[in-house]
Amino acid sequence: MRLLALPAFEDNYIWALVDDEGDALVVDPGDAAPVLAATGNGLWPAAVLVTHHHPDHAGGIAALRDRWPTLPVFAPEDERIPDATERVGDGSVVQVKRWRLSVLSVPGHTRSHIAFHGGGSEGPPHLFCGDTLFSLGCGRLFEGTPPQMLASLERLAALPDSSLVCCGHEYTLANAAFAETVDPHNPALRLRIQEARAMRRAGRPTLPTSLAGEVATNPFLRVDDEAVREAVTHRLGRPPADRVETFATLRQWKNDFRA
Repeated sequence: MRLLALPAFEDNYIWALVDDEGDALVVDPGDAAPVLAATGNGLWPAAVLVTHHHPDHAGGIAALRDRWPTLPVFAPEDERIPDATERVGDGSVVQVKRWRLSVLSVPGHTRSHIAFHGGGSEGPPHLFCGDTLFSLGCGRLFEGTPPQMLASLERLAALPDSSLVCCGHEYTLANAAFAETVDPHNPALRLRIQEARAMRRAGRPTLPTSLAGEVATNPFLRVDDEAVREAVTHRLGRPPADRVETFATLRQWKNDFRA
């Protein structure tokens, strides 16, 4: 089993979980071209998984279905993803060949956003979380509310520590600048930033990363941490009323942040 991050657009990743026979689960193909190009290297789509409706995650589905008309496409209940062949929601299980993935509802970035967790029988599970959780960050709230997004992130954070976070964009270094502003004395964060910089200098993705590492470094998963609360208190000029306000302040701060 191997995991491929196929670059698309400026900073997207289309994920492909490939078995020993070359069959692949393809996740969030916003553009069909990288997937079609990978077929020359022995990759053949067995199914498509879609986390949400945004074109940079779902825009390539029609072209892939033109190439493989029987290709199954698992997507959330959302009419904005017209090319789905099977709708899945919270508690659904996707079973393709030897892969088994559970579906989790994680609204916030969009109202119908889902994540897929699992994979094969060997190795750590994979978390395909789209634009809900990023390394050192989280997605913008286009259609959801702070309580929804916080609940979604906490649901993901409760998954096994060994889970490999496979998010939709290469945002790690941009997120790192904000995370370091919020939590500058976090040694695990400093180490993660050093590693991420080295990876990018070498032309490598900073993903996937372990969920345990995110819990230790990502400020959006650390709203109860004293250092994060202190940073939010300083930002507000008063202590936050509750953990939802802590999260909401962090998210708005990130929206306005310029490194």
